[in-house]
Amino acid sequence: MFTGCGTALVTPFRADLSLDERAMGALVRRQIDAGIDFLVPCGTTGESPTLTREEHLRVVEITVEEAAGKTPVLAGAGGYNTREVIELAREVEKLGAQGILSVTPYYNKPTQTGLYEHYKAIAGAVSLPIIVYSVQGRTGVNVEPATLKRLAEIDNIVGVKEASGNISQMASVVHQVPEDFAVLSGDDAVTIPLIALGGRGIISVASNEIPAEMTAISRAALDGDFPKARALQRRWLPVMEMNFIEANPIPMKAAMAHMGLLELVYRLPMTPPSQANSERIAAVLKSAGLLRSETLAGGH
Repeated sequence: MFTGCGTALVTPFRADLSLDERAMGALVRRQIDAGIDFLVPCGTTGESPTLTREEHLRVVEITVEEAAGKTPVLAGAGGYNTREVIELAREVEKLGAQGILSVTPYYNKPTQTGLYEHYKAIAGAVSLPIIVYSVQGRTGVNVEPATLKRLAEIDNIVGVKEASGNISQMASVVHQVPEDFAVLSGDDAVTIPLIALGGRGIISVASNEIPAEMTAISRAALDGDFPKARALQRRWLPVMEMNFIEANPIPMKAAMAHMGLLELVYRLPMTPPSQANSERIAAVLKSAGLLRSETLAGGH
């Protein structure tokens, strides 16, 4: 179900900092129209730590409604309080999501045993498939390959979003887990090498801007057409790199505002990019041909 390219959706806000439900629906429809393989609302790219529980569930609900059962929804439900994560996961399940993406507990830095027990408890509380999200650079915690091997033995823990940035670790993960365990890249630029190692795709940031193009890269690689995948990667790498000139999702939201897809609004502690970086973002978009009038369709 979660193979190919899934978009780690941004969460659009209005000038008064309220959730922009109309823009959220339009962004999801744009993804579906572009042929995205699955949708990932309320991850950290969606500024989920700043959403209330009600807003979190509303974003998932909008995504599920727009997907209408045709595009799988992998909803975010993670955090450092296992009991709260379980409560959220159960509510997400009731809304009709097809799976849960659960980031590791951050800040409190559990041991590998603690991580195993955390995910085991979540898996035991819901029937949905669970994708573990390992991103040490943001959480301070790494899910080691041996731990993922143990977690893969639990029926409804079906994959990992591997965002360590460590290709050797990714290779070890693919080697140790069962073949049907979905190892997904958490970094756009390493989608191709991870798929070459046996990974199943990408949970993408850049596909917020270029959903059809990121889907084409993952599908070409999954089909074994690496010359095509590399050519597409070369074409779109500047956009992938641009998204991380400041902390995600700062540059991406700025880019999407330039494209007319949402209002440039963040919730603290996220702030707009510097003037220099804003100009750099606009230059990359212009060079990539992403400032054309048709990008305004479905946005503000």
